Amino acid sequence: MAGFPFFRSLTLAGAALLSQGAHAAAATSPPPVVSFFSAPQLSMAELSPKGGYVALTTMLPGGIQALVVRDTSDLSKLTLLARSTADRAVITSVHWINENRVGFTVRNLDNEFQGNLDEFAIDRSGENRVHLIAGNWKHQQKQVGSNMVNRTLTAAYGFHGVTHDGSDDILVEKYTWNNTDIVPEHSRLMRLNTRTQALRSAFDGNQPEAVKSWLTDSNDEPRIVTAQVKGRCITSHRNAGDTSWSEIGNSVCYQDQRFAPLFFDGTDTLYVYANYKGNGALFRYNLKTLKMDPEPFVETPGYDFDGSAEIDRVTRKMLGVHLHTDAATTAWLDPVLKAEQAKIDAALPATINTVHCAQDCAASPVLLIESNSDRQPQRFLLYTRASGAVISLGGTHPDIQPAQMGARSFHRYTARDGRSIPVYVTLPPGKPSGPQAAVVLVHGGPMVRGGSWEWDAQAAFLATRGYVVIQPEFRGGTGFGANHFQAGWKQWGGTMQDDLADAARWAAKQGWADPKRVAIMGASYGGYATLMGLIKDPAVFRCGVEWAGVTDIKLMFTSTESDASKENLGYSMRKLIGDPDDPADAAMLRQNSPLLRAAELKQPLLMAHGMMDRRVPIEHARSFSSAVQANNPNVTSIVYSDEGHGWRRPENSIAFWTQVETFLDRNLKQAP
Repeated sequence: MAGFPFFRSLTLAGAALLSQGAHAAAATSPPPVVSFFSAPQLSMAELSPKGGYVALTTMLPGGIQALVVRDTSDLSKLTLLARSTADRAVITSVHWINENRVGFTVRNLDNEFQGNLDEFAIDRSGENRVHLIAGNWKHQQKQVGSNMVNRTLTAAYGFHGVTHDGSDDILVEKYTWNNTDIVPEHSRLMRLNTRTQALRSAFDGNQPEAVKSWLTDSNDEPRIVTAQVKGRCITSHRNAGDTSWSEIGNSVCYQDQRFAPLFFDGTDTLYVYANYKGNGALFRYNLKTLKMDPEPFVETPGYDFDGSAEIDRVTRKMLGVHLHTDAATTAWLDPVLKAEQAKIDAALPATINTVHCAQDCAASPVLLIESNSDRQPQRFLLYTRASGAVISLGGTHPDIQPAQMGARSFHRYTARDGRSIPVYVTLPPGKPSGPQAAVVLVHGGPMVRGGSWEWDAQAAFLATRGYVVIQPEFRGGTGFGANHFQAGWKQWGGTMQDDLADAARWAAKQGWADPKRVAIMGASYGGYATLMGLIKDPAVFRCGVEWAGVTDIKLMFTSTESDASKENLGYSMRKLIGDPDDPADAAMLRQNSPLLRAAELKQPLLMAHGMMDRRVPIEHARSFSSAVQANNPNVTSIVYSDEGHGWRRPENSIAFWTQVETFLDRNLKQAP
């Protein structure tokens, strides 16, 4: 099987898509807030293993989410499998167990980070529904004598994945906690029959300590585990059928991680993520020799590998790899699918079309398409292979019209110290005349990649309100090389923060942004960066909006309400953010803690937090709100009693973004 020596960036292709209709006249009035932030009309679509059916989650009138199955040979044949009131519980995952049986996961919105996932299985006919796992911690299995009356598993279990052998089994993880952390300390992989609810271990023998993730081969047998112990990332391997494990990787996390296992292909070849010329790439790894190929299987210059494999589970062939550079694409190995991709792209020329095949790909009569662009929210379509017909199944936000959206583009700017910083820019619809009011929108994490070229609800919404939206991929984030990531270590409030102010100045130099009317906003780490931006760069940022944001770095290490584990508190956070027990780091953390500098924040500020937040507990909001309002009368603080770390309920999202629109209109757009 030949590898791909590299795959070029989509910048030029993305620019071509941007030009198509980029100057279309915008509607006289932008879409309402609800069009962007209501629950997705159709959020998931999954083909059955042989491609005869497609499972969909869709919204019914009255805020009811439904799981339905449609016959791909006659889409008018529809079966309703489940319904859920969307403001109380949401179906978060749908997975075919076999051609006749569907599994689905439901998230209880009344809980936050407390094992709140229920798991169900049901026949596609709507019969034989079984409650497999109860997300409510009050649930207990019941036994009378030797008979188990209620076999539903407790919240100490969670869905891991499906099997591919045609059985009624799924894989679940059994979690174990220590006496300190909210999150599990480790897990064990189990096999669960979705009809009888019989549960057994997925393998024989013991396992390494502190296992956090499992990787199974093409026979669904556990072969690779990863763990994090005292700051070291450890990978262990077992041969098929063995009962013992051996280490194949042990290194300091983040600092010198040699590789990370990603997936097995259909012939049991392991593929791993490892560094190549400064960026992460995809490599084959030989489990017999315990050596990685010297050259990558897939390389994406300028970007870390971010992708997944498309595999035919019957022929056991890897068909292609879905990738993200500045946007999404697919590199096909299979010539048939490559040709079908070309036909689909010709039928849908203005969008990126990600094609998925059924598990039995060669025999499947249809392909599933996820289609979107910078101005088109995600849509799902079926491609009929015999006729070439493309049929729409629906989309996430059908009220959004591409002509009403602003164009989105990818760039790189130079920070004050010479570092190149990637950035996405979304312009208002139409042809803006001269510099416009602008928003620097900061992603959370921060050790993640912020975005991609495709439609972004928050950026699109702000652009339709007349704002230039600037989304920097600041140092400390991932996706753009190890050096870019490591340059942000212990730089909260430092060079990471400077990258955001530099982005605003750069956008002004391009003629897009009015330098006197720039706001900063974001959630989680983005909320922290909003507060520090207002404090550190008052000449750059006129006002700010933060939600679920960190306000006190010290509290991240000391809060008893936080979900941070002992491992993260003792190692990862000290390496990436700073060590509060080190005098130099402690001084830096104090200097860059918004709470200790709240008196310096004089600009208008909108704050919003969830009472149930365990990632950034509500004490962050309460302490900072009191401190900043002592010297700043133009601060609005919102607390949602039924939210956690971000907004899960559509009504709260709509209410929040309505307030954001009013706040920015008053303090930015209309400001002199």
